[in-house]
Amino acid sequence: MAHGGHHPYPRSARVNEILREVISENLVRLADVDDEIGLLTVTGVDTSPDLRQAIVFLDSLGPAAAAALDAHRGQIQAAVNAQTRMRRTPRLVFRADPAVAQGEAVEEILRRRRHDD
Repeated sequence: MAHGGHHPYPRSARVNEILREVISENLVRLADVDDEIGLLTVTGVDTSPDLRQAIVFLDSLGPAAAAALDAHRGQIQAAVNAQTRMRRTPRLVFRADPAVAQGEAVEEILRRRRHDD
């Protein structure tokens, strides 16, 4: 632990987790008013070291949902600003989580092998 702090993991991990929670809550609210957002799950957040940008990874991200998120980006960032004590609110960038796509590809390979056996 650095500097005698009481947190078991680095500041960046704490910031990423707080952002994930706040953004997830706001996506649920937005899904009630914008059908294009649908049921998206925030799988993770990766904040740049200077906290100027945060990549928000989602379980899926189709074109309609991406456009809706872009349209609501300012509102989501304002919610992050209001609900956190960060000096600077990072610019949010929404991306499909590549790990989810890779997992789906592995599952498809396993299904095919089972089918072939």
